Amino acid sequence: MKKRVVITGLGIASPLGSTLDSAFNRLKTYKNCVQVWEKLTEYDRLNTSLGAPVVGFEIPCHFTRKVTRTMGRISVMAVKTAEDALTDANLLGDEIVKTAGVSYGSSMGSMDALLDFYSMCIDKKVKLLNSGSYIKMMPQTAAVNISLYFKTNGRLIPTSTACTSGSMGIGYAYEAIKDGYQNIMIAGGAEEIHPTQVGVFDTLYATSSKNSTPNLTPRPFDKERDGLVIGEGAGTLILEEYENAIKRGAKIYAEIVGFATNTDGNHITNPNKDKMADVMRLALNSANLNPSDIGYINAHGTGTINGDIAESKAVEDVFGKNNTPISTIKSYTGHTLGACGAIEAILSIMMMNNKWFSPNLNLENVDENCGELDYIMNEGRSLDVNCIMTNNFAFGGINTSLILKRI
Repeated sequence: MKKRVVITGLGIASPLGSTLDSAFNRLKTYKNCVQVWEKLTEYDRLNTSLGAPVVGFEIPCHFTRKVTRTMGRISVMAVKTAEDALTDANLLGDEIVKTAGVSYGSSMGSMDALLDFYSMCIDKKVKLLNSGSYIKMMPQTAAVNISLYFKTNGRLIPTSTACTSGSMGIGYAYEAIKDGYQNIMIAGGAEEIHPTQVGVFDTLYATSSKNSTPNLTPRPFDKERDGLVIGEGAGTLILEEYENAIKRGAKIYAEIVGFATNTDGNHITNPNKDKMADVMRLALNSANLNPSDIGYINAHGTGTINGDIAESKAVEDVFGKNNTPISTIKSYTGHTLGACGAIEAILSIMMMNNKWFSPNLNLENVDENCGELDYIMNEGRSLDVNCIMTNNFAFGGINTSLILKRI
């Protein structure tokens, strides 16, 4: 018998803020988090100077040097938001946490640690390396450091699938509980901003170059959009088996009722509209829901031409024209890469529970090549809905779709 899976704790570090309330309330200001990142101006021939760093995040005093010796910034944010989420779930310090599993993602580890290894190859010296260097660098660094810090003994599922890392972490955690392998999972994703990540997208001409007007970009689905902006952050969710949560009297934010993932098998960077549509249908089938049951869609919405067109056309194929309200949180935060799926799931849950959904910032004129959808524009919309969908898509043709239900 399949188990029901609910969310009982949330923790966030984001460009919007690093508490649940501050991040949610910032959405209501209708102001994005993009700024000129001075560090980027040091690089010749880099088109963009824009970034969206985390705000309001502080490393706790009890995160001593000994504790953080294997943590880069990405892991510090992951572990701190996991601590916040466990506290929120009233589980921090409970012995049951040792039985928990961890399903957590990032695009990569800490780049500075990787550069220390690079210096070894260039300088022929190992002076920058120490026993924690590799742990900081490895792509599973966030998942491993969470497990080590909280001394968990359950499954460990690292998801390093680029921009779907966070949503994949949540989805695989959901499946682990649904299928009876775990009662509790710590799930989510994290990413730290670094010039090299900006460089990846800049070489593809996918970054926004509106350097003199950071407040006007990114502009997902708008005909005047010119690319994405890189952000950073972490989002952690505590997933529990429903009966276990009820038994201990836990508050429940939402239930996960559907998840699907697939791959395009076609091109490493160009999105495939049909496979995007397929993953949404698979998620709906797994939840035993119809498209009309979904009251809101959180779009991946990066602000790139190919991505926006493919995604919006896929949504139109599944949900029809102008039927389901849709917006993207990336219009506020930029693209937080491996963290976006988790940050967006958290904020989507909060919007659903508060019956208010944020608009697409900077969406003034919808690109005629995009799908005909009910884009939330100009201001937030009050909606009383029971089920929402949140989608993410990644390099490598990796697609994910999560369905969340208010209970």
